[in-house]
Amino acid sequence: MERMNRKEFVASLLALGVMPGTALAQEKDSHFVADAKYTANEITQAGADFFGVTTEAMAKAVQHIFSDLGEPDAYIKGDEGGGAFVVGLRYGSGWLVRKNREPQKVYWKGPSIGFDFGGNASKCFTLIYNLREARRLYQRFPGVEGSFYFVAGLGVNYQRSGGVTLAPIRTGVGLRAGVNAHYQVYSDKRDWFPL
Repeated sequence: MERMNRKEFVASLLALGVMPGTALAQEKDSHFVADAKYTANEITQAGADFFGVTTEAMAKAVQHIFSDLGEPDAYIKGDEGGGAFVVGLRYGSGWLVRKNREPQKVYWKGPSIGFDFGGNASKCFTLIYNLREARRLYQRFPGVEGSFYFVAGLGVNYQRSGGVTLAPIRTGVGLRAGVNAHYQVYSDKRDWFPL
């Protein structure tokens, strides 16, 4: 059988619709995806810097979340405020941060109902799992949250919807106690309508 030279081989691949280097490009992309996750050390340092707490304090919350969910592929850092008297509201804004991409402004809001009283202002650092595309964040995330804020505190809860999992870590000031059922809606535009 006659051997094909390199030029003929590439021409035959092109005729079949196969692009040379496709396997190499796919391998490179798979490394890019793997590298797009954040390690526990990266999240601990980013969270400690954002909250202004020691890395040791932040590491305790991060360790718990990582043991449950593993490495996140994005996070949000921002501020929020809320209040409740049986029925409550929460509004927030911050930045969606992903590796190898520019940070994007993001907003969230949501009502709650339950045995919940008081008000609080919080810094919120939310780990995001299985995001893949920013648009997957822009949906409603239901959750049940028990929290107790008294001057300062730290709380973690999980929210899941459409294959995306959020793990907000909050620290704040104020007085708010109770348990509530709620949802949060994330958007790339601010909207004051609470539902």
